[in-house]
Amino acid sequence: MQDLISKAATLLEALPYIQKFSGATFVVKYGGSFMDSPDPTIRQGVARDIVFLEAVEINPVVVHGGGKAITRAMEKAGLKANFIQGQRVTDEATVAVVDQVLSREINPEIVSTINHLGGVAQGFAGTDIFTCRKATPRAADGSVIDLGFVGEVIRVNTAPLIDCISHGFTPVISPTARGEDGRIYNCNADVAAAMTAVALQARRLVFMSDVPGLLQNPKDPETLIRHLRRSDVADLKKAGVIDAGMIPKVDSAVTALTAGVEKVQFVDGRLPHSVLLEIFTDAGTGTEVVA
Repeated sequence: MQDLISKAATLLEALPYIQKFSGATFVVKYGGSFMDSPDPTIRQGVARDIVFLEAVEINPVVVHGGGKAITRAMEKAGLKANFIQGQRVTDEATVAVVDQVLSREINPEIVSTINHLGGVAQGFAGTDIFTCRKATPRAADGSVIDLGFVGEVIRVNTAPLIDCISHGFTPVISPTARGEDGRIYNCNADVAAAMTAVALQARRLVFMSDVPGLLQNPKDPETLIRHLRRSDVADLKKAGVIDAGMIPKVDSAVTALTAGVEKVQFVDGRLPHSVLLEIFTDAGTGTEVVA
């Protein structure tokens, strides 16, 4: 009986959040090594959370990654993965693999999983949604680094996404884009998710990965930073707390907050129902970033 009472208490704790967010759009960036887990319960956990959001009349929009699967496919094709400043150098052969893996393998699998669990999802290749310009990162000496077909998302075609949402479907988008030259480009999924959240005027942007959140000490999960203000980001970068793969995530969070997204959350996709715990409970589980 006590277990049943506890479950009822949990539902009551979630009620004000469900009421508050009814009809709102949430963008969820789905990435991390847990996507490759052989355990179906882990892979399906995120999909179940998405189905729950649909059920309480929140509009989830999913932007997914798939870096490890791309690397495996490249190795199978005899291509060597090369990274500069954390970004994959993408030549013509590599971008063909990226497009195949992201838009034609991972994307349909996520859509199928959501639908199998009772949700309603529709897949979109990023090339139909995102327009990009060629990325031009700079080396320490100021020279431009040529990453090949790597793009920075500059526009989001919201019309098909809004139509999808209006019919009660969850859009699932791969992080590829069409360049202004008409070519296919590989894009950072964190940036693509943030640009999607801005374009759709989302209330929340949730980054799922395989870390607990933003850590004061990256090697110690007990140093989780639970609350972060946008104004604190610059100091944490200088201190080296935000570095490597967290930089595009946090920069994307700042961009989204500046454009009006209310809150950005970093959660651990390996933790069962981490999205729901972060959104519908008072304590949360990861890092929240606010303006």
